[in-house]
Order: sequence, then structure tokens, then C-alpha cells
Amino acid sequence: MSTAPLAFLKGHGTENDFVILPDPDNAVDLPAALVARLCDRRAGIGGDGVLHVVRAAAHPDARHMAGEAEWFMDYRNADGSVAEMCGNGVRVFVRYLEHAGHITAGDVAVATRAGVRQAHLAKNGDVTVSMGRALLPEDGVTVSVDGRSWPARNVNMGNPHAVAFVEDLAHAGTLYGEPPYSPKTVYPDGVNIEFVADRGPRHVAMRVHERGAAETRSCGTGACAVAVAAARRDGLDPAETGTPVTYTVDVLGGTLLITERPDGRVEMTGPAVILAEGRIDPAWLADATA
Repeated sequence: MSTAPLAFLKGHGTENDFVILPDPDNAVDLPAALVARLCDRRAGIGGDGVLHVVRAAAHPDARHMAGEAEWFMDYRNADGSVAEMCGNGVRVFVRYLEHAGHITAGDVAVATRAGVRQAHLAKNGDVTVSMGRALLPEDGVTVSVDGRSWPARNVNMGNPHAVAFVEDLAHAGTLYGEPPYSPKTVYPDGVNIEFVADRGPRHVAMRVHERGAAETRSCGTGACAVAVAAARRDGLDPAETGTPVTYTVDVLGGTLLITERPDGRVEMTGPAVILAEGRIDPAWLADATA
């Protein structure tokens, strides 16, 4: 680790918050222990994850996408593990690119481990992200909390989700730990688990236990998975009707609008905020990586 101070920013999307590390040339080593310390809300900066901002051409996981997207979102969960995708993270990532002067309002492509995501930054600061197509594997799981159990729909948005519909969001419990589910073989690499309650026509609310981060205030890919699962539960499939379907999804940190289009593309619209920037003390970095 370099002895120079490390620049960082802090941002959030519907209160799903991130430490942002600008590193265009991929020069910063990010061992899992350092990521976990950065995300520690008492001993570090605090966040649900780290957005490592790298040019796609400079990162071995993204070089094959460099012809489509200049920038790669090298996303890390709060426990230091590498993740395929983070929907709220993409919105904050795009907002950072504008903040840093790399882009202006309009369209931008972002490389992720789940593929290239197309985004649009509106002049009011909201970001719409084309999240790709949802996959709906047939094998689901049963999720259990405090003696209650629910069937959970298997939805993949580039990362895995289990969506359970409940009468009351309080039935999800504390979500300090991962809710038990079975069979475990459905999600060999772990899963994000959403608990969903109805609020009105095409309007739901959710809580989520994110893989590698515990309960978070919001999950963008989770909100997309929830909207798709709710549409199928309600007998709506844009591929069959030819008509887009939009759901309002309330998360603890705000509201997201999710639209599924007839060609299967799922779009997410919501706010993204950059709230602080500074430099990390080299002595702290040295201690964190010792």
C-alpha cells in the first residue's frame, strides 16, 4: 500500500451508502480486510460497500468490455467480498463520474461483472439504469424467520435473489444475520433475500438482507427482482402483453421506480447523492492492511 493519502468520496442511493475510491489506473490494492475496515461504521468511513472506480481497460476483469464502456465499477461488499453487480451502486457510480467531470448529463455505459449497464443521468440528478433482463430459474427456496416460512421466487439480476411475499415487513425479523433458507444448493454462492409487502396497485415495499452486508436501507438489483416477481405473481408479463409494466418499490431509504419492458429489459430510476470527499490517513491505511 502506498504511503500517499488515498482519496475517497461518500455517496448513497436511497440510503444504500458507499465508499467511493477513484483509481483510474487500477493502482490501489484492495484486499478484503481493507474493504471491510473502510466499510466499518465505527472504525472506518462506513458503508454498505466500496465503489472502486477504474477504467475498464486497466482492470483484468473488465478489459473485454473496454470497447463498450470506459469505466468499470469494481464493486465490493461490506465484508470485502467481490460482487457481480449493485444497482444502487451503479447510480452512485454514474453520479460520481459526473461529479468528477468525466461525463455530463445524458447517457453513459458502465462495465460491471454482470456485464455492461447503460445509464442515463437526468439534469435533476436522478439516474435511470438499464439493469438487463431478469432470469427466472424454476428452482426456488423456502425462507424461514421466527417460526414462519414462505416460498421465495428465484430471480437473477446478474446476482441472485430470493423474493418472499409476506403480510407484514416486521415478519422479516431483525435481519442481523442471513435468514435460513432451503435447499441451500439453489444458491451455492449465497443470495440476497427480499421480504415484500403490498402497498397498493403495482406498489410494494421491501426489506432486504444483502449477501455480504446484512440488512441495507436499499438494494437496486433487489428492487428490480421484487418488481419482476410481483408482476409475475400478479399475472403480468410484458413479453406476452407487449406493454411495459412499472412498479413503485418502497425501500427503507426512499422509493425506486422499476419498469420491465416487452423485450425483457428492466429499468431502475432513482436518486444518487455525493455527500462528502476527503483523503484517508496513510497511517490508518498501513494499520488496516497490516
